[in-house]
Amino acid sequence: MTDLTWIRAAPEDAPGPGPWIEIAFGPGDTVHLRETSDPDNIVTTTRTKWEAFTKGVRAGEFDHFADPDGSIGPSTRGRARIS
Repeated sequence: MTDLTWIRAAPEDAPGPGPWIEIAFGPGDTVHLRETSDPDNIVTTTRTKWEAFTKGVRAGEFDHFADPDGSIGPSTRGRARIS
């Protein structure tokens, strides 16, 4: 793979080594994502799909995946409970 410049998605004052998500914009229309704890496992997408995803994040389209306490995972908000 081409040499890529990875940008870490972590707050400036983030403690420890992560794991964090990193993103790199490759040649042409490619965008690459990886996790710092497994840097050899790289997901590649297009710039168009990446831009659509980031717009969705900003619009709150994925908020239902986060629990109210800030943890990540399936949320039960807005879902009926089955007894």
